Amino acid sequence: MIRLIDFLASFFGLILLLPLILVLYIIGLFDTGSPFFSQKRVGKNRKAFMLYKFRTMNKNTKSVATHLANQSDVTRYGSFLRKTKLDELPQLLNVMIGNMSFVGPRPNLFNQTELIAEREKRNVYDHKPGITGLAQINEIDMSTPEKLAEKDAEMLSSLNLYTYFKYIFATVLGKGKGDRIITNK
Repeated sequence: MIRLIDFLASFFGLILLLPLILVLYIIGLFDTGSPFFSQKRVGKNRKAFMLYKFRTMNKNTKSVATHLANQSDVTRYGSFLRKTKLDELPQLLNVMIGNMSFVGPRPNLFNQTELIAEREKRNVYDHKPGITGLAQINEIDMSTPEKLAEKDAEMLSSLNLYTYFKYIFATVLGKGKGDRIITNK
């Protein structure tokens, strides 16, 4: 049932939001010259998939987890996209394709070995990654791997239609900040 909801909501979401996506794309052309960003991430059963987002950092920024990035790499437009969560819109394509769900653990990079180990201990990779989830609405990000993996496992053990929509609505209503760039490194 959740896969059907994911597919239909992402399909119609892409259609309805296409004008906004085009506007954000055009602005992104002026900002970085390359508005879309794709990155290999860890998916269900630890299989690689390409995650799509709007670019929020300069094109030559090193590929690291958000909490390890430098604030100076984020463009002013990118900061706006992050605050409004509009940088996540291209992930509707990931959801429609089926390598992500709206709700699930945020997909990590393959070089985040500590997080991978913690998630493997808790069978988090038995499930599709998601755009949002319990950790995100509680402002737990990838800078605390053990805590994040615990919260992911907690969410997955009780995931049903009610909690699925609860996490989505909490995110839409502004709860949670997503992965933060730590400014005092």
